[in-house]
Amino acid sequence: MKIISWNVAGFRACLKKGFSHFFKEIKADIFCIQEVKATYEQYDFHPPQYFEYLYPAEKKGYSGTLIYSKIKPISVTYGIGISKFDREGRSITLEFSEFYLVNLYVPNVKRTLERMDERMEWEQEIKKYLKKLDQIKPVIVCGDFNVAHTEMDIKNAKQNIGNAGFTNEEREQFTKLLDSGFTDTYRYYHPNEVDAYTWWSYMPNVRERNIGWRIDYFLISSRSINKVSDTTIYSNIYGSDHCPIGIEIE
Repeated sequence: MKIISWNVAGFRACLKKGFSHFFKEIKADIFCIQEVKATYEQYDFHPPQYFEYLYPAEKKGYSGTLIYSKIKPISVTYGIGISKFDREGRSITLEFSEFYLVNLYVPNVKRTLERMDERMEWEQEIKKYLKKLDQIKPVIVCGDFNVAHTEMDIKNAKQNIGNAGFTNEEREQFTKLLDSGFTDTYRYYHPNEVDAYTWWSYMPNVRERNIGWRIDYFLISSRSINKVSDTTIYSNIYGSDHCPIGIEIE
């Protein structure tokens, strides 16, 4: 089974930049999208062979998550039961016979770190939510986590310490999430790889010079890591300031 995740930074814009070509070429069984910034009526990509699950934010043109799945899930859950985050359409959970799939768009603390307190609340609540699912069956979590976990996951680590997405607080919470029973699939199979990024600033020549951050992840319940047969960062795919990532599972 192939699962893809991509923060498209606005689905309507990404559709104009070749999204459908990649979607058709990659032939994913499940395709998770973050930062949709649209309602169902505002885009016209509804592939008939897929079940479609959209969770838009209440605020127009903001946030939102979306999943296309060839396999009909047992159940679908929108949000994590915390209204301040659920209003922003930040998560969709699909339950399948052997696992849960959770598509996340983690809140950004903003450049001034003004949303740090909310982010720390999110970290506590999402960990509780995922652990509750994990007690029932294994969990696959994907999406934009808005944090570069280690210095290997960011080009200019020293210059960025303390900046949004690379604060000690955010990195520590990601470590605690992993320690609670989850594994970063890409880092597990590529423990020493550097210069493997999923997000680049829009500043001129930054992406061409690969001055990036790895902030998009697939996590899996640690007891199921051996089910993962392949992990990929599609850094050659444009259309957003993020690139798609993927895993294959048995």
